[in-house]
Amino acid sequence: MPENREEVNGRQTRQNIIDQNSPEILTNPIYTPAFLREQIGKLMRVEFLIGTNNLVDRIGILQDVGASYILLRSFENDSLVYCDIYSIKFITISTTGIYGGNNNRYHYY
Repeated sequence: MPENREEVNGRQTRQNIIDQNSPEILTNPIYTPAFLREQIGKLMRVEFLIGTNNLVDRIGILQDVGASYILLRSFENDSLVYCDIYSIKFITISTTGIYGGNNNRYHYY
């Protein structure tokens, strides 16, 4: 899959370019990764099933989505959290919290 890399505020970012040659799992929103790609930039709470009955959650801004992972930008220390897409059970997507992108600060509309 083609990649586009750019430097933003001293950090290298990667953007996967989705086109007609991309796998359907990343282009058709009936699949979780493609649906989540439409939510990039939104604030969300993601709940993961760990083991047989332990739910753990993470809150952050959705940064990127791959076929088997999501990247969340954490509020606690502005770090990226790599998350296994297969252990996700619930996602609550904020309808008001949107990443503004101004100097890596969060702006909500």
